[in-house]
Amino acid sequence: MTIEKIKKMNKGEVTQIERVANEMFLIKIKVAADFNSRPGQFVSILCDNHTMRRPFSIMNFENGEISVLFKKKGEGTAYIASLNVGDTVDFIGPQGNGFHCAPEKTLCVGAGVGVAPVYYLKKVLGDNAKLVAGFQNENEIPFCLQSEIDFIATDDGSLGGHGSIIDYLDAQINEYKPARICVCGPHIVLKLVAEKAKQHCIPCEVAMEKTMACSIGVCRGCVVTLNRNGKIDNASVCKDGPVFLGEEIVW
Repeated sequence: MTIEKIKKMNKGEVTQIERVANEMFLIKIKVAADFNSRPGQFVSILCDNHTMRRPFSIMNFENGEISVLFKKKGEGTAYIASLNVGDTVDFIGPQGNGFHCAPEKTLCVGAGVGVAPVYYLKKVLGDNAKLVAGFQNENEIPFCLQSEIDFIATDDGSLGGHGSIIDYLDAQINEYKPARICVCGPHIVLKLVAEKAKQHCIPCEVAMEKTMACSIGVCRGCVVTLNRNGKIDNASVCKDGPVFLGEEIVW
């Protein structure tokens, strides 16, 4: 197999790009007819004058377009935010292992830009999913998603519940009674959600956010430690993840 096939290299055309919250942007890219993905997978976008690609969760895939939600934080994301409709995007993907999409009652938990892949999961599962999410404040909530989120918490109480989404997790679990929990967000959110799931004896899948270099499992720069039935192992988030069982992560 050639390295080209392993990397799943693609090029697509920007069909939409807009600021949807503070420094958060939504970009839609028209992809090849044979492109296919599932929630939890990601794409790595080549940025002008940068060797390393930037990885982003796929927020949606429909009508031949992928949607990516990203926050402008550095030169790479500033380049992507500067793109215009009609521009060409060079990317690798879909990459990684996504969430299991079994039609069972699923509580989807997102924090910040981590809401993207769990929103995609909710879209796929439909009535079998409930989406709850936490943000720093009202200005950090993407307007394109606000009506799609079933429960929102903000750190400053400017919209929805006042405090962290973790503060409301027990109530959401007791009310919704999910068969599993799927989450994406900062490391501390993943850890706390995984702990809550364990307390309630509910399986949990976590989509890890990790700084990546190669994005194809070669450099081993995004390694996490796993404990699988007492056996300690290292795994690459980009190749073996980004979705793992919460109970297997050595937090």
